[in-house]
Amino acid sequence: MDTLLTVANRALHTVFAHHHPSRTNPANALADAPLNDGEKREAAALMRVNHVGEVCAQALYTAQALATKDDSLRMHLQKACEEETDHLAWTKERLKQLGGRTSLLNPLWYAGAFGIGFLAAKLGGDPMSLGFVVETEHQVEAHLQSHMQRLPENDLASRAIVAQMKADEMRHAKEAQAAGAVDLPAPIKVLMKVAASVMTTVAHRI
Repeated sequence: MDTLLTVANRALHTVFAHHHPSRTNPANALADAPLNDGEKREAAALMRVNHVGEVCAQALYTAQALATKDDSLRMHLQKACEEETDHLAWTKERLKQLGGRTSLLNPLWYAGAFGIGFLAAKLGGDPMSLGFVVETEHQVEAHLQSHMQRLPENDLASRAIVAQMKADEMRHAKEAQAAGAVDLPAPIKVLMKVAASVMTTVAHRI
């Protein structure tokens, strides 16, 4: 019961709470460049997608930490989860500055990612669970790189946030690889890409 309450509290906190980052927002030191209405809308849509990605990352790490019996791996996943909380806070703050909002479907995104993470960990064990982390982070890194190309050139604040997120995701992937991740079968990678494409397309608008 305690475990279920902890998981439920984490889900509610991720989706609905105001997040307090442990690190300084990389955009804080930058002057907010003027953006026209169209640039603000596009930047806000992209940052909403990034925020959804972090909601899913929280769910994935929480599910895998719940499923593993390895205390050291659980601590590793919880630490990564804390860094993803920074990303949640940064993207939400930037969304507010741009006049945007978070996705209305965040509870659905969280539930889906949690289910995938827990199922992968239980069926494939820790190596498969870590393999999902590696592949997820690689796909997130690629999608963040595409956002760097799509964000308005003068939106320095959003770019600084995305750049730091990208660096953190690359490190998470390397750490999971070093912890014993296995390479996922090609069909699973394709399914993950399809699911990510659906999520990013929908979250860009809703």
